[in-house]
Amino acid sequence: ICAIAHVTAKTMPHEDAECKKGSAPNIHDPATRDLSVVVPSYNEENRLPLMMDEALDYLEKRQKQDPSFTYEVIVVNDGSKDQTAKVAKEYSKKYGSDKVRVISLEKNRGKGGAVRTGVFSSRGQKILMADADGATKFADIEKVEEGLKDLRPWPNGMAISCGSRAHLEKDSIAKRSYFRTLLMYGFHFLVWFLCVKEIRDTQCGFKLLTREAALQTFSNLHIERWAFDVELLYIAQRMKIPIAEVAVNWTEIEGSKLVPFWSWLQMGRDLLFIRLRYMTGAWKLEAKKCN
Repeated sequence: ICAIAHVTAKTMPHEDAECKKGSAPNIHDPATRDLSVVVPSYNEENRLPLMMDEALDYLEKRQKQDPSFTYEVIVVNDGSKDQTAKVAKEYSKKYGSDKVRVISLEKNRGKGGAVRTGVFSSRGQKILMADADGATKFADIEKVEEGLKDLRPWPNGMAISCGSRAHLEKDSIAKRSYFRTLLMYGFHFLVWFLCVKEIRDTQCGFKLLTREAALQTFSNLHIERWAFDVELLYIAQRMKIPIAEVAVNWTEIEGSKLVPFWSWLQMGRDLLFIRLRYMTGAWKLEAKKCN
């Protein structure tokens, strides 16, 4: 298994075309916004409007209260086959392309690949990952910001604050089937055993990173599908980046793209390969420099 993991490992991914020197926004350049919100979207024409309305309403009110606060929302259309791009562009027209930017990928790369693309072209001093379904209340960004502040002083300007649904686990178990509960516990065990021991909920899509932490972690990221969150946190722990876990409000929204058995099977395989590929040296961590 170690040999297979080593031989089949992809080389260090090249940065996306959007982020090459000479093109618009680049994660390597100094921040020009206070906050970037990256929203990966695949066939989200129905769920995206609710999330965007809530997020932009909050951000606009915050900017009115504090005129010095600047932000951008980056919707990454991950090869959608529906009207996701059209819906996102309507918000760009309404709020201006400086506040709402839309990046469309020709082919579906997976949630991790979409987030990575958005992060590489972000301009924020802080970068927030937020799911398009709006399952997490956007105002809870204040909670994860507090979690980030509590980690100060940040070593080399790096810190990560993760939203967490761990406090809701008992209620969610009561609503799930025995089979899905078994899969959930099995996944949590593999995450703890193979990769990340200190974070109870690695999969909540509400994560806030400092610009430097985003640069270092996403530049080393290989997994582009569901398990990318685990590799992200695994990289952070290996690089000794401090991580906070903060409870957030979360509601399950219908329309999830996660297929219970096959998605969990793929994630389990990815978790094993994450550990083996770093352990055998197929994947190595490289420190990146800002311009």
